Amino acid sequence: MTSKAGLVVTAHPGDFVWRAGGAIALHASKGYRIKIVCLSYGERGESQFAWKKAGVRMEDVKAQRREEAETAAAVLGADIEFFDAGDYPLRTTPEMLERTVDIYRELQPSFVLSHALEDPYNFDHPLAAHFAQEARIIAQAAGHKPDPTRAYSAPSMFLFEPHQPEQCNFKPNVILNIDAVWETKRKAFEVLAAQKHLWEYYTRVALNRGVQGGRNSGRPMTYGEAYQRLFPEALEELK
Repeated sequence: MTSKAGLVVTAHPGDFVWRAGGAIALHASKGYRIKIVCLSYGERGESQFAWKKAGVRMEDVKAQRREEAETAAAVLGADIEFFDAGDYPLRTTPEMLERTVDIYRELQPSFVLSHALEDPYNFDHPLAAHFAQEARIIAQAAGHKPDPTRAYSAPSMFLFEPHQPEQCNFKPNVILNIDAVWETKRKAFEVLAAQKHLWEYYTRVALNRGVQGGRNSGRPMTYGEAYQRLFPEALEELK
């Protein structure tokens, strides 16, 4: 088993399940420690079904989404930490940024997953992506909380697929085979009762990416997740 780790920075609870649930479950099954930083509970704009109940209160919706997110994270094999930054609009604070820098340094992730850099339908998503990038950069700075005993190298960063990739300038260059953990990801879908309308949509997305992954790799693949690598991959030889 490996001692490696991965970090997921997500705007809302559903995002890490729909877009990165396969990667989370797959790496957790390989012994990675996976940490999810969930910036909001998705209480305003990501909880459509919850708000259809008469007399529902904000604290009730938050509690429901928190419980769902904790359960989904556990199904996938990850730890989760909530920042309660609100959504629609999402507004982070310097304290949240400082905490995320500390998480980078404590966790030493091999990779980071977050949102696409553009999304004209949801401004919370690119804000979360830029937040994750800024924390990654600050964590590298030797003069930020100097500690000569600390060794830190910046992890690879992958952007997960937005809801409408064509509108977000999302150009995937990685397709991850998630066949081995598909049933786990689907089980996590079914935890998210407030967004039941998305269960079948993201099943179709996974099937489509599986077809593309199989054609590009020449190996059987039924379910896939698409990612955009943010920084170049350094190689010793081309392959």
